[in-house]
Amino acid sequence: MTDQDFHPGLSPGHLGAPVLEPEGRPPGAPRPRSDAPDPHRRRNGLACGLTALALVAVFGGAGLAGYGWLQGQRKPPAAADFAGQGTGSVQVSVPEGAGLSQIASALVRNGVVASSLAFTRAARGSAAAAGRIQPGTYTLRQKMSAVAALAVLIDPANANGLTIPEGWRDYQIYAAIDKKLSLPEGTTQRTAKEQAAELGLPEFAKGSPEGYLFPATYSVTDETTALDLLKQMVERAGKEFSRDDADVVAQTLGQSLYGLVTVASMVQGEADNTEDMGKVARVIYNRLAKGMPLQLDSTINYALGRSTLNTTVTETKLDSPYNTYLHPGLPPSPIGNPGRQAIMAALDPAQGDWLYFVTVKPGDTRFTDSFDVQQRNVAEFNAYRAAKASASASASASASATPAAGASSKPGVAPGGEVAH
Repeated sequence: MTDQDFHPGLSPGHLGAPVLEPEGRPPGAPRPRSDAPDPHRRRNGLACGLTALALVAVFGGAGLAGYGWLQGQRKPPAAADFAGQGTGSVQVSVPEGAGLSQIASALVRNGVVASSLAFTRAARGSAAAAGRIQPGTYTLRQKMSAVAALAVLIDPANANGLTIPEGWRDYQIYAAIDKKLSLPEGTTQRTAKEQAAELGLPEFAKGSPEGYLFPATYSVTDETTALDLLKQMVERAGKEFSRDDADVVAQTLGQSLYGLVTVASMVQGEADNTEDMGKVARVIYNRLAKGMPLQLDSTINYALGRSTLNTTVTETKLDSPYNTYLHPGLPPSPIGNPGRQAIMAALDPAQGDWLYFVTVKPGDTRFTDSFDVQQRNVAEFNAYRAAKASASASASASASATPAAGASSKPGVAPGGEVAH
């Protein structure tokens, strides 16, 4: 091993390295002088160098031109594809959120198209296909051309799916499943009750799927059962409620995970639009923190099995654990099935000191921390409702020879009532 191994930074040729002396020259001896260069040799060398450079330029240019020509002649590889409309029948499900590659793979797996590449090329080359393949179950044929299969998929009328709107209650969902699957009325509700242990509900739900029937579009095939759909909804809800460390967030907000689901369901039932959901959630949390009753009309509506903007003073005295005018804290269970935006609002409420809110009219929800301001807002709500009812009554009287008798113009309690949210 040499010193160079120990001092890599001082190896010959590096800045700061010791200069190697020629071998055989005694220390201090003068350096030998090299002979003067031959001018003829110099010119010959230069000529050779220039010739070599010229050859490189000529052949290099020809090579580049040839490569460019070959690239121009190359075409995208052909994708395997069938011809025509195909034969037979096969059902292919498109789950919500599926991309073109996922759909193409399902088509290939079911023998509908010859290759994923043929289908994705057809879809990307069709302006009509952009964002138009809806979730659902489609009846297609085997050995269809990619274009023919695409034509079936972009027609929403061919999507055999079940769409559950946000905020629906369990009984509404049960009825929709019965209708979709052509089942006798009450079949799905009975299934949910008798086979609750198979739904995959968390233990704290105590067998009640309310709040865990996630609103979305679900595929339906000839083999789909009510239990299948309920399990899919519960599974999807579980994924949504496990976002962003929901358990930790719930504890930070002073709630259990089930309490968070309940808050999300009330946000869904109270907010006039998605932009207000975070504020509604904050009002709920602020009231809970102060020990104030929530006073939400949506919980009374749930207890009465209805949906309305009118809540009377008498109804605010309803004897029900879901009456949040009388009972402080959260209701005993969710009051509907919240969608993703309501869930996110419950997980991440807006920042503010609001304690009251009222939707004076569609698109005009007002939030405040002042009871006096809230009372003025409620008065505006009642005036708006009275004017609307009067206009409706006038229109009915004009259209009818005999005016309806017994109509009351007494306005209902605003959302949050006279005692306000």
